[in-house]
Amino acid sequence: MSLTFAARIDGHRIRCEIGTDRPLPAPVFCFSLMAAPAVVSGGVLVRRVAGYAEVALPDLAAGAVHELMLEHADPRYLPRNRAWLPLGAYLRLGRDCLPLPPGSDLGLREGAGPDAPKLDADRLPLVPQPSDWRASGGTLGFAALAPLAGLEGLADLAERSGFDPIIAPGGLTLAVTQDAALGGEGYRLTIAPSGLSVVVGGATGLHYAGVTLLTLRETCGGQLPCGKITDTPRFGWRGQHLDCARHFFGVDFILRLLDLMALLKLNRFHWHLSDDEAFRLEVESQPRLWQRTAFRGEGELVPGVFGGGIRAGGSYSKAEVARVLARAKALKIEVLPEIEVPAHSHGTVKALPGLRDPGDNGEEASVQGYIDNIVNPAMPATWEVLQPLTEEVAALFPFGMIHLGADEAPHGAWDGSPAVAALKAHEGLVTSDDMQGWMLAKLASGLVAKGWRVAAWEEAAKGVQGGIGNGALLFSWTGQGPGVEAARRGHDVVMCPAQSAYFDLAHTDHPDDWGAAWAGFVPLEKTVEWDPVPKGAEDIAPRIAGVQACFWGEFTTEDWQAEGMIAPRILGIATKGWEPAGRTDGAAIRALAGAYGPLFDRIGWRRYRGA
Repeated sequence: MSLTFAARIDGHRIRCEIGTDRPLPAPVFCFSLMAAPAVVSGGVLVRRVAGYAEVALPDLAAGAVHELMLEHADPRYLPRNRAWLPLGAYLRLGRDCLPLPPGSDLGLREGAGPDAPKLDADRLPLVPQPSDWRASGGTLGFAALAPLAGLEGLADLAERSGFDPIIAPGGLTLAVTQDAALGGEGYRLTIAPSGLSVVVGGATGLHYAGVTLLTLRETCGGQLPCGKITDTPRFGWRGQHLDCARHFFGVDFILRLLDLMALLKLNRFHWHLSDDEAFRLEVESQPRLWQRTAFRGEGELVPGVFGGGIRAGGSYSKAEVARVLARAKALKIEVLPEIEVPAHSHGTVKALPGLRDPGDNGEEASVQGYIDNIVNPAMPATWEVLQPLTEEVAALFPFGMIHLGADEAPHGAWDGSPAVAALKAHEGLVTSDDMQGWMLAKLASGLVAKGWRVAAWEEAAKGVQGGIGNGALLFSWTGQGPGVEAARRGHDVVMCPAQSAYFDLAHTDHPDDWGAAWAGFVPLEKTVEWDPVPKGAEDIAPRIAGVQACFWGEFTTEDWQAEGMIAPRILGIATKGWEPAGRTDGAAIRALAGAYGPLFDRIGWRRYRGA
């Protein structure tokens, strides 16, 4: 059998064309969009779960093309580019499922892109730029370092990346001395015609000095410019987040991402392990949770939301977690696990009994279109699940911190629950925000009492009782305003504003581009045209722990599709996390991206070159 499928944006709607070379009686068209779809013509909507839909079609005749017109149920969702077209499409015919070819090209298209501007003469071809660089003139030919304890992770990184060895017999000697005043990550590197020397604050500082030498060897063609680099990071938290719930990224991709982070001196990997669509970690306390949600698609507990198609997914074993942790440790990266509560829990609610109030008659819907994606804090089963679950997850990760989620609870959450109404009355709570804050504080206090620190998204600070409390680290994502407010209330904050640091957003507004658009578009320049300590809020500077970029996987169906969304924009977040304020502007990061282009190509990491 031969099936054809094409989709394109038609104004504010989506036009689909389905063809077959043999008659198909009454097929059902299954697919997903970024948000809840509606049928304009050509079929009848028979099922919808968030962005996933099933549409009953009339009999399809051989050789004919059937046209189906779709739109988003919420008129505010207008298709912006190819990522908004149907993903994971297939036809159900009785008990058979027939995959359809992609309706359009998937992921970013490889183009030549514009020529990068020339790097200013006073800048090193290095990201992040050092805190201070004093050129002395001349160059030093450099191929490798002589064997040196403490650089084993760097040597392995160079080998995996496809570079020539950075540690080799007969290489240049690197003279190392210590100065604690540089801090654990700082170093002072001298490059002279006579050789190399470095002063480090600690083992991590030595590693970062090695990363600098490796990078400059590659970007300077083996001729290092002579001078003195003094380098210490502005922030301790320099992170990259990866959503492995909407799309299951293989462990090999995660390891490659850690390597890329290490080349840019990023030091926090935020591992988003659960969401509405899946719970990915093979925990012992709740085996049904991951066994029933790890895969989604036809016949699964969760249908093919966000491009799941007939079947997609997977889960991470404890052995695979250990592989990730070992790689991260060698690269001086800490790993933060995230388990989403109380919202973004559609799969959890479906998999485990007792997490919803049976008397709840509320109709609240999440922004993604789920009507049952929040656990109920008044149910005993909620605590029987969450307390041991969060403790087990936290114990797997030596960082000593666990992220509890807490974002995007549906408006009016629990308003239809008699059990929550009684709990509110007992605890003196009024709003849904109050209830969530109470719940998070209770969960956090148990974790803190056992020695873990908690983290959460910005919404966790809401509530009449002060929200999550317990010294939680909060992540400000809708903008920087919530982060400023949380810092002034005593929270440490990681700034990850979507308008500058969400790499799932499209690079441009071009319809041939790829990505989300809810917070605008993020060209490379926007990744640096902001300050983690906003103007007028200098008082919160001591509370800003650092910065982070986020990648969400709603429209990702293959691992490689994330690469061009992340690179070269990851250069921007690296500069914001390390460099002094204002060091690199939009023009400079564009020039640095040009210098790093061959490096991305060398390690085999796709990069955005233009729509």
